[in-house]
Amino acid sequence: MAETDRSKIVAFTEWVIHWRWLVVVLALAVAGACLSGIGRLTFSNNYRVFFSDQNPQLRAFESLERIYTKNDSILFVLQPTDRDAFSPAMLKIVHELTIKSWQIPYSTRVDSVTNFQHTRADEDELIVEDLVPDPDGIHAADAAEIRAIALAEPLLRDRLVAADGATTGVNVRIHPPGKSRAEISEAVAYARELQRDLRAAHPDLRVELTGTTMLSNAFAEAPEADLGFLLPLMYAILFAMMLYLLRSVAGTLATFGVIALSAASAMGLAGWAGIQLNGVSVSAPTIILTLAIADSVHILVTFFGEMLRGREKHAALVESMRINAQPVFLTSLTTVIGFLSLNFSDAPPLRDLGNITAIGVALAWVYSVTFLPAMVAILPVRPQRVKVMSTAAMEALADFVIRHRRALLIGMSGLVLVLTAGMLRFEINDKPVEYFGESFDFRRATDFAIDNLSGFYGMHFSLEAGGSGAISDPEYLQTVDRFVEWMRARADVAHVATITDTMKRLNKSMHGDDPTYYRLPEERELAAQYLLLYEMSVPFGLDLNDQISVDKSATRLTVTNADIDFRQLKIFKGEAEAWLRDNGLPSMRDAEGSAPAVMFAYIGQRNIEAMVRGTAVAFALISLVLILALRSLKIGALSIIPNVVPIGMAFGIWALLFRDVDFAISVVAGVSIGIIVDDTIHFLAKYLRGRREQGLSSPDAVRFAFRTVGNALWANSLILVFGFGALAWSNFWPNATMGLLTAIAIAAALVADFLLLPPLLMWIDGDEKN
Repeated sequence: MAETDRSKIVAFTEWVIHWRWLVVVLALAVAGACLSGIGRLTFSNNYRVFFSDQNPQLRAFESLERIYTKNDSILFVLQPTDRDAFSPAMLKIVHELTIKSWQIPYSTRVDSVTNFQHTRADEDELIVEDLVPDPDGIHAADAAEIRAIALAEPLLRDRLVAADGATTGVNVRIHPPGKSRAEISEAVAYARELQRDLRAAHPDLRVELTGTTMLSNAFAEAPEADLGFLLPLMYAILFAMMLYLLRSVAGTLATFGVIALSAASAMGLAGWAGIQLNGVSVSAPTIILTLAIADSVHILVTFFGEMLRGREKHAALVESMRINAQPVFLTSLTTVIGFLSLNFSDAPPLRDLGNITAIGVALAWVYSVTFLPAMVAILPVRPQRVKVMSTAAMEALADFVIRHRRALLIGMSGLVLVLTAGMLRFEINDKPVEYFGESFDFRRATDFAIDNLSGFYGMHFSLEAGGSGAISDPEYLQTVDRFVEWMRARADVAHVATITDTMKRLNKSMHGDDPTYYRLPEERELAAQYLLLYEMSVPFGLDLNDQISVDKSATRLTVTNADIDFRQLKIFKGEAEAWLRDNGLPSMRDAEGSAPAVMFAYIGQRNIEAMVRGTAVAFALISLVLILALRSLKIGALSIIPNVVPIGMAFGIWALLFRDVDFAISVVAGVSIGIIVDDTIHFLAKYLRGRREQGLSSPDAVRFAFRTVGNALWANSLILVFGFGALAWSNFWPNATMGLLTAIAIAAALVADFLLLPPLLMWIDGDEKN
């Protein structure tokens, strides 16, 4: 750092100390202005927020929804203790719930066993009516007949009734206008009230709620739960750690002032910017709390050290700011760059997380060089020796590294290669239900539904027939039916909903319910007449608009997959689309599977591809910053190694432990590189100070760096590991993944900075003068 820059820092610090009360008041005023926007923060409760407008899977799904009705739903899953979903009493309960479910806000359709539109023949007349038209008049024999019909009906079995007849469901289609966030909350609140009433009236009945609308609502409940639990937990952990490490109430209070102002200001500015919080971005204040401590730790550790060497408080504070101003600025800048790289992500919540945290880190730097020294100047402070490791232990570590530098260089290089190779085990696998811990009602309900009724994941295919009214063409119907048979023969398919089943049932009914006619009609005109007659007979809300396009040029086929992971889901999608290309009509060959499950199946892959670019940009910028700041191409380029190595080590360790990765892991490289470079910067700053200001040899400069900054690096890394590790307590798995992996990367960075960087410096730098 140039002498003029040092004098400016000294002058600025002198000014801050002189006007300390004014600085504190101004800092509080700025934070208060920012914080006033926090009331504008809202929580997003739509799973679609995880996908950008350019996401091809989202666009394909929305295109399908424009042709047919929207498919978001709330599913009531009902299982009596006697496991007989067709008893007269149970059918009455289902019938009543079906009627009440129409009152759920924004409901557009309700489907259940009781209102299933059963067709039968009465001489030459087609009768279409509810399968259970009058639940009060049902006897045991009637219930047995209803059971037989329902379990034989492909549209019901394994969708709204389990194959063993023990569990049934009431599915409510929800289509809110999208004018406010409260719409989904209203629908969920009403459904939960019905659930509570049912449980109270029938204690022997298990009632669970799942569906995509419940999934959306869970994405809003996750951040609220994390804010209510993780934030207080973090404050408690960090306060205890700071008090232990600094051994100073005044230093701890001043540091807490910095982190509180930083987090509050960042969240307030997010509110002013109109950012909606979600399950991912809600971790921003927790991350800011952790990162904001780092600057304060380095300043205070040096400050206490100077006081112990005999400097009075004022001079010690000025000297600490002089020594740490550049590395503190650089570490903040590189951390900001790392988090801003999240803007390359395909998932808007990750972009929000990056932007909010970057703002918080930038503000933490401002408060660290203004509010912190002003508060330290005001508060009574006694010199304290910061001990994470004793001075003797740190010097012993330095001697060990210097003495065994060649062995460490070879050994660490081998360890890095072995761990990095572990990344070859990585398999991308996002399952949105498993984002939520088992403390969430949605997770438990969905697991129950998958185990007892039907799968949760699946996809839709819009199968074009080749023109208006062409869905009645026999060749089209037969091709669709062959596609359905191919699907139903697969072990990874739980249910298929298709118009061809309805056509077969109509053909049978129109032939006096003769079971030999349960097949597709052979004439186009006949099929068209059946559809017209059926649509004229069904009540409002139970028509075929969810399966047939308005001009009858296409039908929607909906497949529900068995409990498979998303690797298998992508395989199924590819094979289904290949079947259509090879066996479908020309109009069908471009059909693709689309659904929320498909969107989530590709979110990890898309984000990893995007973040490779983002991380590369961040890496290039950070490397350039280090080369310019350290005024050494050789040392700046060398610093790249200990900044990249920890990420490879962390990913390798994660792959060996867990193997599966979700979309949250895609951001860890960009986030980590901005954080782990901090220790490298501080170590190199002290190393170069020893080389340039004191004329030390390379080994002695390494020893000087260990002695002057080693404890601060230990303290800072310990705080960061505990801070990010605390995210493991999150019940939202992407946050836990990101926190745990980042903590591993930070721990690996400390190992690399202590055991790999010094040997590299002594090998490359030698005894040349810098």
